[in-house]
Amino acid sequence: MTNKSSNRYAIVIIGILFFVFGFVTWLNGTLIPFLKLSCQLTSDTQAFFVTFAFYMAYFFLAIPSSYILKKTGFKNGMALGLLVMAVGSLVFVPAANTRNFGLFLTGLFIQGMGLALLQTASNPYISIIGPIESAAKRISIMGICNKVAGMLSPVILGALVLKNATKIEEQIKTATDEAAKTALLNELASRVITPYIIIAVVLFLLAFMIKKSSLPEINLDHDEASANESHHKTNVFQFRHLVLGVLCLFLYVGVEVMAGDAIGAYGRQLGMPLDETKYFTTFTLFSMLAGYIAGIIAIPKYISQQRALAVSAVIGVIFSLAVFFSKGYLAITFIALLGLSNALMWPAIFPLAINGLGKFTKIGSALLVMGIAGGAILPLAYTTLRDRGITSNHVAFLICMLPSYIYILYYALKGYTAGKVRTSPGV
Repeated sequence: MTNKSSNRYAIVIIGILFFVFGFVTWLNGTLIPFLKLSCQLTSDTQAFFVTFAFYMAYFFLAIPSSYILKKTGFKNGMALGLLVMAVGSLVFVPAANTRNFGLFLTGLFIQGMGLALLQTASNPYISIIGPIESAAKRISIMGICNKVAGMLSPVILGALVLKNATKIEEQIKTATDEAAKTALLNELASRVITPYIIIAVVLFLLAFMIKKSSLPEINLDHDEASANESHHKTNVFQFRHLVLGVLCLFLYVGVEVMAGDAIGAYGRQLGMPLDETKYFTTFTLFSMLAGYIAGIIAIPKYISQQRALAVSAVIGVIFSLAVFFSKGYLAITFIALLGLSNALMWPAIFPLAINGLGKFTKIGSALLVMGIAGGAILPLAYTTLRDRGITSNHVAFLICMLPSYIYILYYALKGYTAGKVRTSPGV
């Protein structure tokens, strides 16, 4: 992978995949209120099983994905991941026809399975396709593709499935005739069918495109790093910086999903109407987009990816405290601004944690992808603390966010060097 034109071609292909990641992933922010209403769920805790089902797929499928990639290679593995995602999207059709929440969760879990395979392949690929010192810059470019798609997806899906949502919500609440109420709910649920059929078709076409592309393979088993840090290691858990990095990424994804998907639930708890809160995810993603652009400009020319991670964690601490001490739309603004602090975390954590793994890169990548399960756990912890009356809305939010950012700061300052004989310059 030394040819620059091949590298550029690969970056374009992976950029398309990251656009797909973002579009599908950030639909969850719209699906949470949509499914709560159409499936008549009684609490946000139930509704947040949307993120639980989606992100837990990463936990269960990440390591199997690494073995699949050993058999298929990167290109065929990516195509397979897209096909699996398409199947998950099609499950939404019978789920909508029956208004079966369990079936919706099954479709989301299958989508997560496909994404686990795609993420396990694409993240180390984009990290290693060029110098490790500029890996955060390349991942930031991928992040722009991801977040532009993420900004579009809740706006598009929200306009389609939650059109006149507040009015429909009132009609359902006030309906006295059970048949009329059922008809309203069935009509609402059916709105999701066409968008997900289109998503499935696009995913099938992308799988075919990836399969037929000339995307170059890379051989990690004979990576130069294997002659340095990894030659004396017998298993991946001997890399302490990786193990600490998995926890760091777990907490990072948790706070990212909290800022992106829980922002609507936070607003609803403050009494804001569904017609407004359905677009809140887009505000967070806009902040993340700004952060990614800053990363592309600054890393590694003006700031190392490690220092960028430390600065981002400090900003996360500040904004989390600001949310706690503010009310109303100002609190929502600070939650959205958390997107700015979160933007450079994945681009920094992943290459820092994967650096020097050599022949263990694929399994190390799989462990890091398992950490995406943080997106399942933290939002559910937030709603559980709140809905069960254990603590208030703003205290529950702070409990989930503040310790996470403090640990991420530790990893940026100390954790990324744990157990390493030396650290590569600029990393």
